[in-house]
Amino acid sequence: MGTERFEALIDAILAIILTIIVLEIPMASNGSWEALFEIRLDFIIYALSFLVIFNFWNYNNNIFSIVNKVNHKVMWYMGFSLFALSFLPYLTIFVSENFYSFIAHAAYGMDFIICGILSIFTANELKKSDKGNIALQVALRNNKPLYYSILITTIGFILGYFYPPAITLCCLISIPTLWIFSKRQIK
Repeated sequence: MGTERFEALIDAILAIILTIIVLEIPMASNGSWEALFEIRLDFIIYALSFLVIFNFWNYNNNIFSIVNKVNHKVMWYMGFSLFALSFLPYLTIFVSENFYSFIAHAAYGMDFIICGILSIFTANELKKSDKGNIALQVALRNNKPLYYSILITTIGFILGYFYPPAITLCCLISIPTLWIFSKRQIK
């Protein structure tokens, strides 16, 4: 199966998830700086969720730009990944309303880890489904960037036991780490 319609579906679902997150940002009580400052945590968590979705889209857009065909396992793994990402609007609000709660940040971090694990499964299955695609085989020759991302988030869980926002902060740190190690891997 070709990838054009599949990529369009992924883009549509991510757009819907992002729209839901944006609609959940509370309005400032008035037009003052103080009112905006009161909802700063909502904006911070929104920005992180935006980066998570953008990172997911960017990673998959780059990979699928060189994919020639996908099989049913790739579609299912991506479907499970999108399902996990669909919890992001709820988790964004959960964290912003319970910013110092371990459970809220742990749920956010767990969603992040689940998406990372599913990305590893998807990458492995993409290599199997498109064996003759040398560019894809080189781009996905190992999953170290995804492992590093999961490792950093896991470290956040340890730190988060003492300071819960550390989990979400480690999710944020793992995004540029994924980009940096992915660039190094390509070189």
